[in-house]
Amino acid sequence: MIESNVMLPIRGQNIFTPLRVNYPQGVPIRTCSRCIMNTTDAVSITLDDEGVCSECRNFDQKYQKILSQRHENSLELHVGQIKALGEGRPYDTILGVSGGVDSTYLALLCKRYGIRPLLVHCDNGWNSELAVDNINRMLEITGFDLHTHVIDWDTFRHMQRAYLWASVVDIEVLSDHAIFSVMYDTAKKYNVPTVISGVNVETEGFLPYSWIYLKDDVANIKDICAQYCKVPIDRYPMIKEKDLDALRKSNSKRLKRFDLLNDLPCRVEEIKNEISKTFGWRDYGGKHFESIFTRFFQGYILPVKFGIHKRKAHLSNLICSGQISRQEAICRLEQLDYSPELCWEDYEFVIKKLGLSREEFSRIMLSPPRKHSQFWSNKSVFYRYTMLRPFYGFWRNFKNSRGGLSG
Repeated sequence: MIESNVMLPIRGQNIFTPLRVNYPQGVPIRTCSRCIMNTTDAVSITLDDEGVCSECRNFDQKYQKILSQRHENSLELHVGQIKALGEGRPYDTILGVSGGVDSTYLALLCKRYGIRPLLVHCDNGWNSELAVDNINRMLEITGFDLHTHVIDWDTFRHMQRAYLWASVVDIEVLSDHAIFSVMYDTAKKYNVPTVISGVNVETEGFLPYSWIYLKDDVANIKDICAQYCKVPIDRYPMIKEKDLDALRKSNSKRLKRFDLLNDLPCRVEEIKNEISKTFGWRDYGGKHFESIFTRFFQGYILPVKFGIHKRKAHLSNLICSGQISRQEAICRLEQLDYSPELCWEDYEFVIKKLGLSREEFSRIMLSPPRKHSQFWSNKSVFYRYTMLRPFYGFWRNFKNSRGGLSG
């Protein structure tokens, strides 16, 4: 039996001390000369002759593409298209809201430019009180209609437990997929032709691929839950496979997506100041901390179990988009945005809400990470070609016996 205090957050403890590292032992650690990432953060990170990491170069490619497509009237052009497509319909577009910075600012842009959105909120049971307050403040000022989909909690709880026991890195797939599914279904229900997304390169274009997983891999979700979930998942809002193209493509005939935040400079501090003055919006103290689970997941589970510090990538993103200096990022990183005291409170709340004991949570934290590719996938040849599916179990057992699947 594992002692009950193993791998539990303790007051005064450095909660970011990882259990394992993401690089081979004995290999020299090299830090990027431009951002604050180094070769210990992900196995995919390499440095070129100038000492600049591969993540910075990947960001530059995406950022330059956005800048080349952006022109003086980009925002006005896309606003006009949204309004034209929505003419004669009850709403011009669908906008998902969480109470976070990006979705709140997009609601402000809709109000400013006369767009008629139907706001959609997916309640997965983890909203903080501050997030609810921020959403209500925004609704009061904008007067927009809100559609809230409450996910069946017992189903979602067991699915999150399944992902924790599976030891895969992107537990947030479940929330993200549900949001996309609810938005898509709501658009169909109200005959809305467009959706506005919060995607933007300037603040969210910098993450190693090994830190996240595909949000639209229905087969992966089903397989993980089939192996580890103790209840049926039919009450979970999963997008139908025939509708996946509309989810993946920005120019789908069924639902056109607009990334309005890529049409204008997305300066985080300026945006926070603007939504604070307009709506009375209050900051959460950390990126995506509007969700209690996400706060605990990013602040404790990821760094301790997986050795992943998302905050380093978020700050590096701001360096590369010219919003802060490298030295400022280093200073911010030294100042914890997630205190051991709050971590302890979240720990007690999360394991109780999920129905986990301290011993079970300790086992989860101590179990070695597994790759999503060790489970069924939309991308697998076994999934694409039905006649091969009976052989998938044999193939997976064989690969796992040889150290697991790659990818």
